[in-house]
Amino acid sequence: LKSLEKNRRVYGTKPVRKNDTKHKDGWKVDRGKYPSFKNWLSERKGDLIDEKRKNEELVARMQDRAQREKELRRQVREKKAAAKEAGGGDGSDPAAVQLKDTEGANPALAKEICEHLGVPLGTATVNRFPDGETFVQINENIRGCDVYVIQPTCAPANDRIMELLIMIDALRRASAARITAVIPFFGYARQDRKDKPRVPITAKLVANLLTAAGANRVLTVDLHAQQIQGFFDIPVDHLYASPVFYKHIKDKPWLKDATVFSPDVGGLKYASAVADMLNLPYGFVAKRRTSATTVQATSLVGEVEGRDIILVDDMTETAGTLVAAAELLKKNGARSVRAVVSHCMIQEIAFERLRRGVIDEVITTNSVPADWPKDLPITVLSIAPLLSDAIRRIHGNNSVTDLFPIKGH
Repeated sequence: LKSLEKNRRVYGTKPVRKNDTKHKDGWKVDRGKYPSFKNWLSERKGDLIDEKRKNEELVARMQDRAQREKELRRQVREKKAAAKEAGGGDGSDPAAVQLKDTEGANPALAKEICEHLGVPLGTATVNRFPDGETFVQINENIRGCDVYVIQPTCAPANDRIMELLIMIDALRRASAARITAVIPFFGYARQDRKDKPRVPITAKLVANLLTAAGANRVLTVDLHAQQIQGFFDIPVDHLYASPVFYKHIKDKPWLKDATVFSPDVGGLKYASAVADMLNLPYGFVAKRRTSATTVQATSLVGEVEGRDIILVDDMTETAGTLVAAAELLKKNGARSVRAVVSHCMIQEIAFERLRRGVIDEVITTNSVPADWPKDLPITVLSIAPLLSDAIRRIHGNNSVTDLFPIKGH
């Protein structure tokens, strides 16, 4: 600019108007558009300043990203060295991909898992056409990577499952070496048998869809029924949230006078395993379901009078079973009732039931997003360390069973 202002001449590398004339240093610009040099300089100077500012911002962002990647690589090297000393790993890093769209599945859990693993969270774009079709695009190169897709099939369950299937297909076509579907909560697990005439076994259907889409492995937490693992024709790593709950409640003062209860007969085996883990007695509540959202507790078996009750269940949506069991237990002399639930997907009807105060506390995990009011007595525990350890062991071809040293779970 100083040189231009001094010489009072404007030059370019090519003609910009038909009246421009050739000059030994380039093309001399016709002054018809700019009566004076100051007019041209004032207009052009602002453009140059904006361009310089944008370039400086771009350089700053690139330097910041390079610094973050350098720090992340350092952390990965340290964790890799620690894992190698522990006897696992092949020196490569797993890649984690979280499905992302305008609503989000469970990005907080995915980010926490990546923080524990020391790997960056991959990105994928999910768009919807006007008719509701789902479109997925992977935003980075994953050729030859060991990819873990983190996606709970929580509400809306059908959308989440389709997103997961389309994502797995996109990863397979992008030449991922191995695709593991990390499903903290496996939807449709309750439809695991024909208990009525002419009904489907939808859990098996979902298992077939995951296999057909291209998943090589499934990692999940606390299935509704353990036999669902047999529906898959690919390896399934079934994790238990019991160690997470155990760490939280093992030092509670009310634990010494506690009894573990199952809110229905179907969960008695799970209650027995938790009771063995805590060295406590256990029992169960017999119930009768009157509708999809209403349950009537009829009788109970176990020590209740003056005891602190721990209700254990794998999932709850309406809290009908838990509240009905808690009311019956308190009528029979229970001092307090707490519910330990792996997957808490409560709806509006459950908010009012929990606000009655029949259940003193609900202890759950972040397998699904916490979409409930803050005034509810719910304590959320993170399963990110559990999932990240499992992913690290799967990637290094190490035993996942070692994550559960406690007998039963």
